[in-house]
Amino acid sequence: MEGRPPLIDLHRHLDGSVRLATILDLGRKFNIPLPAWDEEGLRPHVVVQEPHAGLVEFLKKFQWMVGVLADADSCRRVAYENVEDAAREGIRYIELRFSPCFMAAAHRLDPSEVVAAVVQGAREGERDFGVRVNLIGILTRTYGPVVARRELRALLDHKASIKALDLAGDEGSKPAELFVEHFREGRDAGWEITVHAGEAAGAQSIVAAVEKLGATRIGHAVRAVDDPAVLEMLRGRKIGIEANLTSNVQTSTVPDYAAHPLRRFLDEGLLATINTDDPGISGIDLNYELEVAAPAAGLGEGDISKALWNAWEIAFLEPGEKKALLGCDPSGASACG
Repeated sequence: MEGRPPLIDLHRHLDGSVRLATILDLGRKFNIPLPAWDEEGLRPHVVVQEPHAGLVEFLKKFQWMVGVLADADSCRRVAYENVEDAAREGIRYIELRFSPCFMAAAHRLDPSEVVAAVVQGAREGERDFGVRVNLIGILTRTYGPVVARRELRALLDHKASIKALDLAGDEGSKPAELFVEHFREGRDAGWEITVHAGEAAGAQSIVAAVEKLGATRIGHAVRAVDDPAVLEMLRGRKIGIEANLTSNVQTSTVPDYAAHPLRRFLDEGLLATINTDDPGISGIDLNYELEVAAPAAGLGEGDISKALWNAWEIAFLEPGEKKALLGCDPSGASACG
């Protein structure tokens, strides 16, 4: 592989990527009390300001992003603007993930209608901005398996429009074992599986995601470095790693960029990638992760290119779609088949 392929982001939460201007506009439209009524005043309440916010402080920032989603069209708008923002970053392919119940909660929306709205916004964005989009539905483990069942039903109502199923939220107290049947149904629906693991819990959470839920990709996977056997499992089974440098620093998952295991993952031949997670909350975009965060984490140009090619290799795309998006054949890269 020589040089960088087109830009790609596999791990971005669309409900963590709501524009400040949109929060203000929807706040006014629906008479929702906000902590400030201009972008600079609102910024500290929505965007992480300190390098070590911690997970709790980080998650509080979602309050104002999902708190203004007062109807289905608000959800459609946010999805559409996510695609527009990806286009502005120069991204050719993006996988946007979202939790229907999390987006629905503040104003008691119908989760199935939330899914329909997100699908509509993403497809309109594809049409208008030329970015290829796949959607990943999240089951929010924080809510427990009963609510996750409702969330799954909402996603299954729009089965053909969802590419993959994810599990996110309280990894420490809501283990994978609680969601085995949910993910069996997701696999039966033909969905790919990616799971948040090894971020707030240990390396065995990664094993459970792979062996019990059928994950072929892991979001974060930071704690994999604690167990050589887990690293070997990830390498041997070619499990993709969706690394998120800045958010891992901001949530204190790692103390700083230099401590992040991404370079080690790449050195050991794992299919590790670079992504943005919640760029609206982190105050970054993909180019920041590639040009600022990655070098700070010890990655050279060859490492960054490898991570981008890895992302194309593990993307939830059919081979023909992948080749078309890559404009193959550059350098005979493996992602081009």
